[in-house]
Amino acid sequence: MRATNGAGCSCLQSLGLRCRNYLALAGKHGMGKKKIAEQSAEELPKDKAAAEGGAAKPAQVKKSRRLESGRVYINASYNNTVITVTDEQGNVITWASAGSIGFSGPKKATPFAASKIIAIISEKLKAVGMSNLHVFLKGIGGGRDSAVRSLANQGFNIVALKDVTPIPHNGPRPRKLRRV
Repeated sequence: MRATNGAGCSCLQSLGLRCRNYLALAGKHGMGKKKIAEQSAEELPKDKAAAEGGAAKPAQVKKSRRLESGRVYINASYNNTVITVTDEQGNVITWASAGSIGFSGPKKATPFAASKIIAIISEKLKAVGMSNLHVFLKGIGGGRDSAVRSLANQGFNIVALKDVTPIPHNGPRPRKLRRV
């Protein structure tokens, strides 16, 4: 039998290690109440001064750029319509979808929802000063044609209109034919 020194279990002490029983007795186990460190009186005023804004940085104001031309990506799926506007380099200026403006369920893929998206995006584009647009259409949803018509009706000059819907060149093997 191994001797204990009163500090806990002796099962691993011969190897120079301490078992979990010793750690539990010493109060170093992971369970139980966590200790909360209290701040001293000297540290407290320093934090209050920083919180009140004594050393706070002023908010940075984002400068709006004036852009004349950009790209509009219209992704019209069966379930939703997403419209993204970028500059010529591809940096996103604004975006909106039917779901983000409050439409839900099957109403998201309607032509009416697409025209409302364009109305919201056109306000943002007019603030930036964009007038010439290259439009890229993707998908076969209901809001596809309505979005392009709404862009033209809002007074934007559509420079190019390109369909980038992915089309499979033969694609995967089709399902077996259903026999009725």
